[in-house]
Amino acid sequence: MSRPAPQQSDAKPLATADKPFVDVAAGLVLCRDGKLLLAQRPEGKPWSGWWELPGGKIESGETPLQALGRELKEELDIDVTCATPWVTYTHEYPKTIVRLAFCRVTEWDGTPRGAEGQALAWVDPQAPMPIGPLLPATLPPLRWIQLPDRYLVTQIGSAHNLPAWLDKLAGALASGVRLVQFRERDTDMDATTLHSALRQVVALCHAHGARCLVNSTHPAAWRHEADGVHYRAIDARQQAVILQESAASSDASHGEPGTGLIGVSVHDEADMRAARLLSADFVVLGHVRETPSHPGAAGMGWDEFARRAARAGLPVFAIGGLSSADLGEARRHSAHGIAGIRGLLSGR
Repeated sequence: MSRPAPQQSDAKPLATADKPFVDVAAGLVLCRDGKLLLAQRPEGKPWSGWWELPGGKIESGETPLQALGRELKEELDIDVTCATPWVTYTHEYPKTIVRLAFCRVTEWDGTPRGAEGQALAWVDPQAPMPIGPLLPATLPPLRWIQLPDRYLVTQIGSAHNLPAWLDKLAGALASGVRLVQFRERDTDMDATTLHSALRQVVALCHAHGARCLVNSTHPAAWRHEADGVHYRAIDARQQAVILQESAASSDASHGEPGTGLIGVSVHDEADMRAARLLSADFVVLGHVRETPSHPGAAGMGWDEFARRAARAGLPVFAIGGLSSADLGEARRHSAHGIAGIRGLLSGR
């Protein structure tokens, strides 16, 4: 399967006389069973008959969440009581450039109805879409929302630790973890033993309906035994350069076809650009708090995390001293979810 086109950041493109720029707030209205609300654009509007996420233009002086609350009252006749920022993404249409502030809406008063005469549909984003066509800018968030909200990173260390560690992993998977990264940087395992450990981790993940990615520090051939790759920042930058050089000399596409999911660890805007060039599915940003792996190094804190996440153009996992108990706080600061080693393995 070919990968989607590289994602764009939320940096504002230059508008032209022929192509104005519009800021829009769009809501992923989510039921507790995971169903998502889509609305069909009514007759008389551009792209009439196409399906989209409800929302509308952000007026002067409004925050995205304020604009979304107003728009959902006008469009759906509901009063939003809980919404969090998520991904800000820029899409260029034939006649406009739209920067969409996607927000997750998880609580509201009232029953959604098409207050403007538009049809509504509750859909399962994990299943084939029963309606269409979908607006082009609606496709990325429908793909991103399928990502799990917890991302466990391995730290087995030695072959002696493996049996007990696999027991702990089984507990984490039983508690709902559905995405794992195999990353063994500091280990006494030789290549054969380490490869066997990967296979055991992948098998255990698959038995629980979870996916496992292989960190780019490990042999590239291992990625095809798992569900994708997670690039270190330095590796992502190098791979992005290779892809750019290849594209300059041929019709080669961006991304890395056939590797499954792609995650990238990021620290700054250059890392973010590399992730987008790789058509990454998500990025991991941190560290938010001081951690045992970074002793004495203060974390960036939630406010700085939110500032950087808002410019990613992709779902962002927060990492650094976090556990499942921090998921709500992470979402309030634009995180898709949380990543971690100890906090998620312990089931906290």
